[in-house]
Amino acid sequence: MKVEQLTEVLTYHGEGPVWSDAWGGLRWLDMLAGDVLSLAPDGTVARRHIDTVVAAVRPRRGGGAVLGVERGFALEDPDGKVTILDPLWSDERVRMNEGGCDPDGRFYCGSMEYGARRGAGALHRLDPDGSTATVLGAVTISNGLEWSPDGDRAYYVDTGTGRVDVFDYDRERGLTGRRPFAVIPGPGNPDGLTVDAEGGVWVALYDGGAVLRYTPDGTLDEVVGLPVTKVTACTFGGPELGRLFVTTSREHLPPDAEPAAGALFTCVPGVRGVPVREFAG
Repeated sequence: MKVEQLTEVLTYHGEGPVWSDAWGGLRWLDMLAGDVLSLAPDGTVARRHIDTVVAAVRPRRGGGAVLGVERGFALEDPDGKVTILDPLWSDERVRMNEGGCDPDGRFYCGSMEYGARRGAGALHRLDPDGSTATVLGAVTISNGLEWSPDGDRAYYVDTGTGRVDVFDYDRERGLTGRRPFAVIPGPGNPDGLTVDAEGGVWVALYDGGAVLRYTPDGTLDEVVGLPVTKVTACTFGGPELGRLFVTTSREHLPPDAEPAAGALFTCVPGVRGVPVREFAG
């Protein structure tokens, strides 16, 4: 599978790519700079600063976006105004890291300690009415989260476990029945993930230089190699959601190492994605 470098190096810690026709295509994050990047059809990139950290972004059904920021959530209105909501915690050692929306329009974002102390993170949820809840505690690096095409299952990465887990999901009970889905063989650690229209789960490998695809029964059936090691996240987009976009990082790399690290990459994987789930608030 041919992987192409789509942009120059634009991020220190690129993360969280999301495609939405509602906002004109692809957005992704320079997470530790607190910036959201947008890719225009002509290939130009716009950058907008949001907060100290911006950890995840998803479209809102009524326009604008919902975001995970350093210690909580933020809302972008259709006119572009951003309101940062009250912080969920006061500990400056802990920040948000990654998230996504469930089939019922609720937005989740998970946290980690900057030093990745074991068990210091949690998975938080923002409901459309503005209320919040902690739905999972004692995680180390709360990372990729996405639902199956039918919405009955959710795939989740706590990077410290070295695996992808799966939950059962329904609106009333939320996430239940957590169990291992796929143990990552290494090298590298599981980071962001996405799900295709066939139910395949695509997992980025940080320090592993690849994206892995697992079938719905947990069988590894595709390895997409990249020319950089710190692969952070992936999403489907483009015409008919037939293209895979992959973000990468320069975090902890020497200045002269891996000159393409921090660029955005793309390939055509032969399967299509599912439309992004939107926040109902």
